[in-house]
Amino acid sequence: MNKLKLLSPAILGDLELPNRTIMAPLTRCRAGDGYIPQPMNAVYYAQRSSAGLIISEATQVARNGIGYPNTPGIYTPEQIEGWKQVTDAVHDRDGRIFIQLWHAGRVAHPSLLPADEVPIAPSAIAANCLADTAEGQQPHVTPRALALAEIPGIVEQFWQGAKNAIAAGFDGVEIHSANGYLLDQFLQDNSNQRLDSYGGSIQNRARLLLEVMQAVVEVWGQGKVGVRLSPSSYFNDMKDSNPTATFSYVADALNQFGLAYLHVIEPRIQGNVTIADDGLGLGVSFFRKLFKGAIIAAGGYSRETGEAVLQKNHADFVAYGRLFLANPDLPKRFALNAPLNRYDRATFYSSGERGYTDYPSLDLIHY
Repeated sequence: MNKLKLLSPAILGDLELPNRTIMAPLTRCRAGDGYIPQPMNAVYYAQRSSAGLIISEATQVARNGIGYPNTPGIYTPEQIEGWKQVTDAVHDRDGRIFIQLWHAGRVAHPSLLPADEVPIAPSAIAANCLADTAEGQQPHVTPRALALAEIPGIVEQFWQGAKNAIAAGFDGVEIHSANGYLLDQFLQDNSNQRLDSYGGSIQNRARLLLEVMQAVVEVWGQGKVGVRLSPSSYFNDMKDSNPTATFSYVADALNQFGLAYLHVIEPRIQGNVTIADDGLGLGVSFFRKLFKGAIIAAGGYSRETGEAVLQKNHADFVAYGRLFLANPDLPKRFALNAPLNRYDRATFYSSGERGYTDYPSLDLIHY
């Protein structure tokens, strides 16, 4: 057959990519003390540097933004230095890497936060699901609703995170507005029941995301910023009364920023689990009609289905999570149609090298 479109070079924002296979952001819970990236993380990302683009695991922009144990931050000098190890290792192998900037909001847990702090959110509504803590899963607590005067501080945290990402050597940033974390909590009306200028109408609920996007674009420039959305996901107890209207508005509003891309999680993905797709969700074909820039599709794709979504022109790039986790040389395996390593779900969020840097690459030398 002709060479896969998945493996063809492409322009994404300001970057020239050797292929269209994107490594999706994957929380792995393997940062060191102080939420600092460590040498093991540099090895892991460098192993996967043949991706067209690596998008890092979700990285908190503030101490109170931590959603899971041992996730990295980008708000201290030590974290910046830790991330430099990672970006240097990826660039030494001619790779490209964006950082995903994140605040967990209400799905943080007090055990992960500084003493006497509770999670923050648009409204004081607890997520009806379990929190992952160092002591195992526990019910979420009722968060503290952010005061109106505090919201500019959230924008500033993302702005500072974007500045710190430049110092850490990244090639760009992705804003995490998906999977039920803080920016998504503001967007969707089951978690945002505010009565001020950040709640109520779709325009108000989207205000924080758009202010964050503006701040980060001012730091990085248009062609080096992306955003991730999960309009059909119920993960972390998310739901909107009219997702079609909400996310249509958001997609159109994002056009003003000239972003590198819009990253869409397909309806069949709920967190890290694949479910049956009833065809009623908002996938990449829906956003193709609304968003004027490049689209990355994410959601349990295989070599064949990823190629198909590109050939149909529903997306421009395909993000692979679990397949890249288990196959550090995934583009090479796709090129050869070689067998894939099977991932070990039990090690997704454990510690150490097992299930992290020990997945083997192919021994073949030539494509």
